[in-house]
Amino acid sequence: MIPHNKSTMGAEEESAALRVLRSGQLSQGPEVEAFENEFCRFVGLPSGHAVALSSGTAALFLALWTLGAEKRKVSFPGYVCSALRHAVNMVGGFEDIVDVAEGSPIVDLKKIEKNQISIVPHMYGIPADISNFMDTQIIEDCAQALGAKINGISVGLHGEAGIFSFYATKLVTTGGQGGMFVSKKKDLVDAVRDYREFDYRRDAKKRFNFQMTDLQAAIGREQLKKLPRFLSRREEIFQKYKKAGLELLDVKPSDTHLSPVRYRAVMKTNGPRKIIDSLESVGVKTIVPTEDWELLGERDLLPNALRLSRETVSLPIYPSLSDEEVEIIISKVLRK
Repeated sequence: MIPHNKSTMGAEEESAALRVLRSGQLSQGPEVEAFENEFCRFVGLPSGHAVALSSGTAALFLALWTLGAEKRKVSFPGYVCSALRHAVNMVGGFEDIVDVAEGSPIVDLKKIEKNQISIVPHMYGIPADISNFMDTQIIEDCAQALGAKINGISVGLHGEAGIFSFYATKLVTTGGQGGMFVSKKKDLVDAVRDYREFDYRRDAKKRFNFQMTDLQAAIGREQLKKLPRFLSRREEIFQKYKKAGLELLDVKPSDTHLSPVRYRAVMKTNGPRKIIDSLESVGVKTIVPTEDWELLGERDLLPNALRLSRETVSLPIYPSLSDEEVEIIISKVLRK
C-alpha cells in the first residue's frame, strides 16, 4: 500500500529521542530552547524570536491573543483546516469567513476588510502574496509552508506573526504534535513566551500550559536539519507529476517572486472519485484535500472554495516515495 502521506524518520531521530530519555530531562528544557533558536536561523530571524508550543493551533490561539482578537472581527478563508475557526472562537473573536480566489486555494485578499485581524494561510505550500497587503494585522498560517518564501524572505515574517505546525503529516514533525510562533516583533514573542510559562508565577495573569517537551524538540531538531533534502525530493516528485501532464495547483508562472514548497500535489480534475477509486485498486491512497463538508461558512458564499472541494485530488508526495511508486501513480492516473 502506498499511503497518501508518511512521516520520514530515521536513525537520527531515534538517537535524539534516546539522548533525551537517558538525560532524564523530558519536559521543556535545553532541547526546546535549542530548537527555537535553530528554527530562527532557518527562517532568518534573530535568536529568541520563536516560541515552541504544543501544537500549531496553540500557536495560532496565542497569535490571536497577543494581537487582542477578543471581541474583534477576524477574517479567514472557508477553504482551510477547522483549527482556524477553533482558535478564533477560543480567543473570543468574531468570525469573518471569506472565499478563496478563483481556481486557487489561497484566500482572496480583495475580500478581506481593512483594519481588522486576518489569518492568511499559505495553503498546500503555495505562498499568499501579502508583500503589499496593508491596513490589516496579518497572522500568517505557515502550517503547510515551512521553507516557502515571498521576495526571498521566509513566510511567517511578512505579517505581525507567523505560526507553524509540526503535526505528523506536516513537512517536518516533532513526533506527532507541536507548533511554533514567530514574529519580528520581540514584544509579541515575549508576550507569547510569558503566556506559555504558566507555573510558579507571582502574578495573576492568564496563562496556560502550551509547552513542548524536550523529547519533541530533539526530534524536531533532527527533522529541521533534513528539511532542505525533504523539500528537494518533494520538488522532484512534483515536477515528475507536472511533466507527465497532470494539472496541479501551483503559483502562476508570472509570480516569480513567490517560492512555493510542495506540501501537497493537488490535481485538478472533473472526476475526483474516479481517480481515488482507480488508484485505490492498485494500493495507492489519495484524498480530496478539503471536502465540501469541511468548508467553514455558508457554501453559497464560497463558490470558489466549493468548486475546488469538488474538483481536486491530492496525490502522494513525501520524501520516501520512490520513483517507481511515482510512476505507478502517474500511469494509473493517465489510464483512468
